[in-house]
Amino acid sequence: MRAIRAAALDIFTHKGFAAARLEDVASAAGVGKGTIYLYFRSKQDLLEAIVARTIGATLAEVEQAVAASPLPAGELLRLAGGAIAQGVQDPERRRVLHLVLCEGARFPQIAEFYHREIISHGMAMIRSIISRGQASGEFVSDEPGRFPQLVFAPALVAVIWSVVFARIEPLDARAMLDAHFDLLIRALTRRPA
Repeated sequence: MRAIRAAALDIFTHKGFAAARLEDVASAAGVGKGTIYLYFRSKQDLLEAIVARTIGATLAEVEQAVAASPLPAGELLRLAGGAIAQGVQDPERRRVLHLVLCEGARFPQIAEFYHREIISHGMAMIRSIISRGQASGEFVSDEPGRFPQLVFAPALVAVIWSVVFARIEPLDARAMLDAHFDLLIRALTRRPA
């Protein structure tokens, strides 16, 4: 399964999801096409398995850690930020996100799956952290709870930048995301004058 997923990610990112054929994936993985169907019902199912394995599993771990942690909300937000930064730096996860960004508009089922399995979970986690911070009095603003996209936006910028502009102007994604979360936490904890 690991070889099939790796070959599929290579084929999907190089040829595009529409042009990718399971025969190509089987050949790249060194298996017969029928072997793929032992594990995956379709090309869509294979892509969903790649997303679940590369991003979903990590997200589930972070969700569990956040839910069980007694840390203050600011530290939980920083923990989530560290996971986001690690995901952006991981070449495989970055390729998966880039694939979803490129193919999601043409294949709504890809966008729907990614939103349902990844985005909605990440947004719920951010909302719970912000609510926790407001309930404890640590956070004075609820904007990231209302718009959790603000928390994730720099990660998308980092992924797009790495694909389009990195050869022209490299970006230290980890440092940028650390700076983003520092600014965000300061803004959330700043008391009005």
